[in-house]
Amino acid sequence: MFPTSHLSLTLTLFAASALMAEDKPKPSIKLNTTSDFLAVHAKGTVPRETTALEYRFAATGEIADESPWLPMESKPGEDGTFAFDVKLHTARWSELQVRALKGAEELVKKETHSKVSHDFEWLKTEAIQALPEAERTAWQVYMKRSLERSEHEYDLLSAECRKLSLPASHRPPGNRAELELDSDTPLEWFASAEAAKTAEAILSYQTPTGGWSKAVDYTTGPRRPGTHWSNQSDDGWHYCGTFDNRSTTEQIKFLAGVATATKRDDAKAGAIRGIEYLLEAQYPNGGWPQNYPVESGYHEAITLNDNAMVHVLEVVLAITSKKPAFAFVDDALRQRVQAAYDKGIACVLAMQVKVDGKLTVWCAQHEPLTLAPAHARSKEPPSLSGGESTEMLKFLMRSGPLTNEVKTAIEAGVAWLDTHRITGLRKTKNDKGKTDYVADPGSSEVYWARFNDLKTGKPIFPGSQDGILYATFPEMAAKNKVAYDFLTNKPRDIIGKEETRWKKRLAK
Repeated sequence: MFPTSHLSLTLTLFAASALMAEDKPKPSIKLNTTSDFLAVHAKGTVPRETTALEYRFAATGEIADESPWLPMESKPGEDGTFAFDVKLHTARWSELQVRALKGAEELVKKETHSKVSHDFEWLKTEAIQALPEAERTAWQVYMKRSLERSEHEYDLLSAECRKLSLPASHRPPGNRAELELDSDTPLEWFASAEAAKTAEAILSYQTPTGGWSKAVDYTTGPRRPGTHWSNQSDDGWHYCGTFDNRSTTEQIKFLAGVATATKRDDAKAGAIRGIEYLLEAQYPNGGWPQNYPVESGYHEAITLNDNAMVHVLEVVLAITSKKPAFAFVDDALRQRVQAAYDKGIACVLAMQVKVDGKLTVWCAQHEPLTLAPAHARSKEPPSLSGGESTEMLKFLMRSGPLTNEVKTAIEAGVAWLDTHRITGLRKTKNDKGKTDYVADPGSSEVYWARFNDLKTGKPIFPGSQDGILYATFPEMAAKNKVAYDFLTNKPRDIIGKEETRWKKRLAK
């Protein structure tokens, strides 16, 4: 039997040993991965006592746990760092597992999964699941199709690049100018050599889903294999199919002109694919997102900004009203386009913002499910828009259906603009050569704010850098870079000649 003092010392040492074991950090692996069309690139750190590393890998549709462990050719460095590549047999993968060994003993294991970003802001699965059943099903079908389109585009581009042993696609040549046709372009011009050359390039840059990106320079010729359809970001999937900056709508009009003037089958097919794209991209409630397949963030919003939805409605109306350039559209397709137009107009009416029960105007973008005014970038808060609302009113006044609902919407919108003029300002240049607006009681200039508070209707000027909402343009400009039109005089025409024109249309 141990003496009491020895027993006490033994228990103390045992307890201390147990505490030390608890305090000792567990072995861990830090694992980071990036991937391209050809390989997964892994790097990280393992415990320093590691003598060997193994991995197992799963392509899309496979299970890593069912694969054998494979030895890594290189050993970790003295500091535990490692780096290795896994060659891809297909462009898609799902999981990579890495384990550290000390002899035959497994010290620690780590897994990582392919990072596919579909983190939507408003179109989250749970938000759609909360909708009434009839709406829910339509939105679920829409989002499933959008995701499938996105994956299909990725697979096609990756196949091109893998065939050429390219880890990443080439970026298309950029163009700062928008593709825009003059409304009075004669049909004969579309039979010219210049139009033919541009048509070849436009057709080559049509996305697999049927739309077009923006800011692509078509003067450089057709798209080469291994080149992306969009040049808007390094990974290439930003604005890959969009209505922003007149994209897609203008390409459809261009190809329709060529098809009508020359009877070219490829131009006709490209235009019809573009029209089908418009129909597929339309939300179940009649709005259109900025990008399709749907891109997360403010791109999910129903976009009036820069008149994107107006441009779509203009093309849709040109088809339904049998404009000469769209004579090749058959009756079956035209009827589907008419249904899309009707849904689009209904959505426009439903989005018109009410304040204290009274119709006002629209926001530059609206949430896709609730139709509530939505934010975009920091300089584009939820608000009542003076600019985009003007263009929407002009479209309705000139071309909208003459229903009581449309008449009410127009009257309310014009009345709101009429009571939200900004006077006493003079447009000038500051000492840096930038546009400025200074107080001048004697000025005859009249402006409207692009952004107005949703409750008070008062002008707001959001800072593009600090996100603060300022009450005046000079306050905002003093603390932020200004590269945006925060004031506009376009509503002047609505209250003037457009209203006169509208009354004549009504009289007829």
